[in-house]
Amino acid sequence: MKLIAALCAALIAPAFASAQNAINTKPGDIVQLRALDTITGEVEDIDLAVGDTTVYERLMITAKDCRYPAGNISADAFAFLVIRDVREAEPDFEGWMIASSPALSALEHPRYDVWVLRCKLKDAAPSE
Repeated sequence: MKLIAALCAALIAPAFASAQNAINTKPGDIVQLRALDTITGEVEDIDLAVGDTTVYERLMITAKDCRYPAGNISADAFAFLVIRDVREAEPDFEGWMIASSPALSALEHPRYDVWVLRCKLKDAAPSE
């Protein structure tokens, strides 16, 4: 199954790259994710700075990039994520997730769901 996913990612990656160039995107500083524990039903929103890693339950989530259409940060965002179960060596997901189409490139984990909500800028993030 992972081989099929890797082949699909290899075939889709050039399409993302050309779409990214055609759309004229800007980088975001923070990826806003939503995580769901499908057993307990608990939902958590996670703000993750690009380049950082966080742990949600048993998942290690790393945000490599976050992009949004230039001039409209609230429009469709997409982020490059690496998600790994802490009990395994290989990532369960490594690739681009698209906010408007989470099922297009989804994490396949028996317990957890993670999807992209939006990109944020550090300047626009509320202070704590």
